[in-house]
Amino acid sequence: MNTKTILARLWVLLSGLAVAAAVLAQPLPSYGTAVNLETAKKIAAAAVVEAKKNSWPMAIAIVDNHGTLIYYEMADDTQIASAHVAIEKAVSAATFRRPTKAFEDAVAGGRVAIVALPGAVPIEGGLPIVVGGKIIGAIGVSGATSPQDGLVARAGLDALK
Repeated sequence: MNTKTILARLWVLLSGLAVAAAVLAQPLPSYGTAVNLETAKKIAAAAVVEAKKNSWPMAIAIVDNHGTLIYYEMADDTQIASAHVAIEKAVSAATFRRPTKAFEDAVAGGRVAIVALPGAVPIEGGLPIVVGGKIIGAIGVSGATSPQDGLVARAGLDALK
C-alpha cells in the first residue's frame, strides 16, 4: 500500500471517528436504580403481546442499567441468531444510553466509524428504559425486520405509561 492510500484511509477513519464522537456527545439521561424483575417481566409481557399480534417469532431481552441480563424470553421458531442479537441490542442501548436506531441512522448517514465502537449495535430494536428521567435498563428485541423489532420494543416500553 502506498503512502497516499494510507493517508486517505486514515483521513476517512479520523473523519468517521469525529462524526461518531459528535453523535455520542449528545446530552443523555443519567442512570437510575436498576430495573427489577417485576418491571422487566411487565415490559417483556407487553412486547410479547405485540409480537404475537403480528405473528412475529421474537427474542426479547431486558437488561439492567449496567447491561446485565435480568429477563429473557424467546418464542418458538425464532431464528437462533436472534437469541444473541436481542441481548446485544439491549446491552448496547443500556450502556450507550441511547436507542440502537441512533447507531443505525448514523451508519446509514455515512458515519461508518460507529461500527468500530465496542458493543455498539447499529440495528433498530434496542431501547433504553427510562423512568423519572433516569435510565434503569434497556430492552432488546430481535426476530423480524429492524423496524418490526423496534415496534415490539416500543410496545414493551409503553407498558410503563
